[in-house]
Amino acid sequence: MTQPPDKPAAGLGPTADKLDAAVFKVAGVVVLGAIMSILDITVVSVAIPTFQREFDTSYAIAAWTMTGYTLALATVIPLTGWAADRFGTKRLYLMALTFFVLGSVLCSTAWNIESLIAFRVIQGIGGGMLMPLGMTIMTHAAGPQRIGRVMAVLGVPMLLGPIAGPILGGWLIENFSWHWIFLINLPIGVVALVLAVIVLPADNPEPSESFDFLGMLLASPGLALFLFGVSSIPEEGTVAAAKVLVPAVIGALLMVAFVLHALRTEHPLIDLHLFRNRALTFSVLTMVLFAIAFFGAALLLPTYLQQVRGESALQAGLLIAPQGIGAVLTMPVAGRLVDKIGPGKIVMVGITLITIGMAYFVQLDADSSYVTMITALFVMGLGMGCTMMPIMTAAIQTLTHQQVARGSTLMNIVNQTAGSIGTATMSVVLTNLLNNEPLVRPAIAANFDPTLAGNLPPGTIEVGLQRAAEAFGHTYVVAVVLIVFTLVPAFFLPRTKPTNPEVAEAATTVHV
Repeated sequence: MTQPPDKPAAGLGPTADKLDAAVFKVAGVVVLGAIMSILDITVVSVAIPTFQREFDTSYAIAAWTMTGYTLALATVIPLTGWAADRFGTKRLYLMALTFFVLGSVLCSTAWNIESLIAFRVIQGIGGGMLMPLGMTIMTHAAGPQRIGRVMAVLGVPMLLGPIAGPILGGWLIENFSWHWIFLINLPIGVVALVLAVIVLPADNPEPSESFDFLGMLLASPGLALFLFGVSSIPEEGTVAAAKVLVPAVIGALLMVAFVLHALRTEHPLIDLHLFRNRALTFSVLTMVLFAIAFFGAALLLPTYLQQVRGESALQAGLLIAPQGIGAVLTMPVAGRLVDKIGPGKIVMVGITLITIGMAYFVQLDADSSYVTMITALFVMGLGMGCTMMPIMTAAIQTLTHQQVARGSTLMNIVNQTAGSIGTATMSVVLTNLLNNEPLVRPAIAANFDPTLAGNLPPGTIEVGLQRAAEAFGHTYVVAVVLIVFTLVPAFFLPRTKPTNPEVAEAATTVHV
């Protein structure tokens, strides 16, 4: 089904080859919002032990400060595409920023763990909208010919967040207090709000189709329940636990019902008719495998460095930083090349580099060389700069102006869901491998508290830490295999320069 051409935003000149000042200003505003949203996921990860001590609670309950935020993200993302079409991207972006900043300030005032979790949900409502809205705003500003370059700009916080977050969080907690991991969002958020009012083009929303209320009742709770079940797997240690199965199965059934509903509805909450677009379909398949493998594996190295090597959260974050440096180097180049030759070849190169770098970690030891490790991380970073945002670009650059909000929403849902599945998968594999080795837990405990070493037989710590390192290496095997499989759908991504989206849509539509 082909829609009439849409005009680009006035004054932004998306047909020009080079990015102009207007686009860079828009990109700057969007990146500020994305930085806050993504950093806040990873900054809080290093604060969970602090929350345990401050609020006298268990790790499982403290971890809800992460889970609650993630579930709020998942709940609002499906609504973003419709709301952007209905109210305009600028108005919705300002509202999302306001919710996020308000939630951040409230988090800093939390008096117990329950209030902190509730305020994190408010934060997540705003944070869940910032990334898909940012992608939509930047795509409209740049046009299809330059989407690769602006997506590369937006990709910087997406790649650096998991690396800079633990460093920033560790530094703020060690030098100030846990309150500052939230309060730091206040000045950034105020600046982002002021700039968004000034810089973002005025909204001219056209009359939107009616709201898919049934779709909302099926999709948002379904996605949230499914992710809750999946997120509970590491805590329960098995997929068969009621806390995992009941919400995951109910969530999956609700999502299946939504799919059946969406395919029969002219204007569904999440536009599954976009899968008629061949480029978007293969982009989704590539993103699913990639996000499961890469984001699932992302939790392994920080845990290895802290538990096996005895590094602090701050030191672990610094050791992982070369991955971000590699990504920053290749991302701008990849963005320009995607606009010239299409994303297909770039993504294939990126996945190959990630595979080469990640392959090193399947042979981790208790005393693996940090120099070699840093080199492998740098190679993985080079690959990341050529992978994630080009995949997003492949999905969006062939969509019409009118479809972009729905397309970016769909890709963010895929990314969020696959990342959660990957994290749960790697956590379960690693936990089971560690539990099968009786010497691992006392060795790790002695690594944190040397006074315990005297209670252990000679050589127990060395053997236990070595077996723990091998468990991490075996878990990396799963990630490497998934990354290799990602090459299959990536092979079918577009390998030519993008054309007018209406023309591209007609050329890539699968008639069903």
